[in-house]
Amino acid sequence: MTYIATFYSHFGAIRFKKLCTGRGWKAQVMPVPRDLSSSCGTCVRYEGDALHPTAEIPEEVEQIVLVGTDGYIRQYMAENS
Repeated sequence: MTYIATFYSHFGAIRFKKLCTGRGWKAQVMPVPRDLSSSCGTCVRYEGDALHPTAEIPEEVEQIVLVGTDGYIRQYMAENS
């Protein structure tokens, strides 16, 4: 499955990409698509067999969406958003 994660900071995006690649997932840091809002403007598009690469979603993650054929399907939204 292909996901996009948005972040509160650019550092969070870089760290999350490293977590993805460490698990063997394809991941790419890129600008946030216009249809999604983000605090820092940077996102990670990744392919994985789970919602996120770690046991817990890191606190710097703002949201995670599934990339669907008809658009984005929200899978996670931080409580403090």
